[in-house]
Amino acid sequence: MADRNYVYNPVATGVPVNQQAHTMEAGQLWRQYIIAGVANIAIAATGFSMGWTSPVNIKLQNVTDSPLDKPITSNEEAWIGSLLNIGAIIGPFIGGLAGSKIGRKWGLISSSIPFFIGWILIAIAKNVGMLYAGRIFWGISVGMLFTLTPMYCAEIATDEVRGALGSFLQVFVTIGFLIVYCIGPFISYAAIAYVGIAVVAVFDIAFFFMPESPIYQLSKDDRESASKSLATIRGKSEAGVQAELDKMASDVKAAMDKTATIKDVFRGGNFKAFYISCALVFFQQFSGINVVLFYMTNIFKAAGSDLDPAIATIIIGAVQVGASCITPFVVDRLGRRLLLLISSCGSAIGLALLGMYFILAENDSSVAESIGFLPLLSLVLFIVTYCWGLGPLPWAVMGELMPMEVKAIASPIATAFCWTLSFFVTRYFNSIAVAVGMHVAFWLFGACCVVSFFFAMFIVPETKGKSLQEIEDMLSGRTKKGEQS
Repeated sequence: MADRNYVYNPVATGVPVNQQAHTMEAGQLWRQYIIAGVANIAIAATGFSMGWTSPVNIKLQNVTDSPLDKPITSNEEAWIGSLLNIGAIIGPFIGGLAGSKIGRKWGLISSSIPFFIGWILIAIAKNVGMLYAGRIFWGISVGMLFTLTPMYCAEIATDEVRGALGSFLQVFVTIGFLIVYCIGPFISYAAIAYVGIAVVAVFDIAFFFMPESPIYQLSKDDRESASKSLATIRGKSEAGVQAELDKMASDVKAAMDKTATIKDVFRGGNFKAFYISCALVFFQQFSGINVVLFYMTNIFKAAGSDLDPAIATIIIGAVQVGASCITPFVVDRLGRRLLLLISSCGSAIGLALLGMYFILAENDSSVAESIGFLPLLSLVLFIVTYCWGLGPLPWAVMGELMPMEVKAIASPIATAFCWTLSFFVTRYFNSIAVAVGMHVAFWLFGACCVVSFFFAMFIVPETKGKSLQEIEDMLSGRTKKGEQS
């Protein structure tokens, strides 16, 4: 017997009128931006904790402003700057496990636990050991968030805005840096800690009301919850998202049918996605970005810049936020590869100019005095172009390239690799700069940006406008040659 609710369109025979009407629901694209934005408030908290060293190192060298009973040594300063990375090496594996077991949403919320522990240790610190411990706890949260946030944003996004939502990570991490740069020099050591705690609390409260990833819910065979979540994310009725949910469920089932192991990460298209992701985070870290951000005030002092280091740092932070806000608007129009090329080229030029200034300053050249503006100009160029590509896109591309069945294994490894590199760069930058000169250190970073340019040109695939399945097919060689960008 025919279903009496099954009404056929006389023009498009065989398509139910009510199903067709639901399929044509416009939806509300802004919901994806809001949900991804709330998720990335936690990333602002990571930026705040990462940039904390810039204003606080100055306070820790002055007994009057420091909670410690003596100024920190240069070696202690280096450990304070770098130990966050040790926690961030551990965090991705905790985040990957949490994302698989309790979901992307609750995995993100659980990342607040080590954050709160770290901030409490920092707030009540009476010795440098407590500072070390606090930084490691922060790092665990940072590692968890840099694994889970790109995953969550990629899974809630439609194809046309996935690049934009992936770029939110860079926008919000720079907002966190700017907040600590603006308030750090002008408030007490303890007050900085209280602001840090408040940012994490705001994230927890706001994100509690956000939906879980429908892909995670489908992986747990909970189609009803996935339907509700997808309807909330798309701003449609549940009937209106069924076609998309069916395709999503098919992709999830296909991925779940493949039992992934660590060996699968190093096979075929999976390995290509993995080594491209690792290479991009290598170039990101060896651009020297964390050295610049962690030691911003120190760099301006060493350069003998005419500007007050605290004011110069705020200017850089504001430029960083402004530049980062451009990427979400253009990444899905210009593509990932073009932005990586522009970013690598601009970063290399900025670092070359910065190195040139330092070699003049270290040799007491009279020219250095007449170009005291150059450190600020060079850093502005470096920061702006870094924020267009090398900053956000390794994370966005990683979220796109990693197939679903290996993502929980491969993403934590690539993220831990990133923070391992960051540890070595931040820990030994001062020692290298003293041994060979600040100019050589910046020129080495610039050389890595040049290599990054050619890597992006010849190796990185263009993923603009492609679905996650199309990207997987492309990496596995299942896409027709003419369809590749």
